[in-house]
Amino acid sequence: QVQLVESGGGLVQAGGSLRLSCTASGSIFSFNAMGWYRQAPGKQRELVAITSDGNTKYADSVKGRCTISRDNAQNIVYLQMNSLKPEDTAVYYCNAGALLGLRFYEYWGQGTQVTVSS
Repeated sequence: QVQLVESGGGLVQAGGSLRLSCTASGSIFSFNAMGWYRQAPGKQRELVAITSDGNTKYADSVKGRCTISRDNAQNIVYLQMNSLKPEDTAVYYCNAGALLGLRFYEYWGQGTQVTVSS
């Protein structure tokens, strides 16, 4: 069993910063990919940023404002968010994936609320 526990969400004014953290624990010791998704009310869940085997990818809407980083030794993934905008308001979910043999396992955290006030 794998658990992803997020922290760092909260209420911040536009232009402010937040740093989200996600710690993975359980039966898988390393993940091929770890990342962050978000879901705003009435919208579909969307990718924010992901890091996979040394490569990173960002949503166009956060490029230049967010940085994803990872501590592989402790299975922690971070999302530093700067210059936050009201449209960044959403529940942010941590995601981790591991390829074991021929099967890909994917896990989600419970989500952390980020609210940006104007």
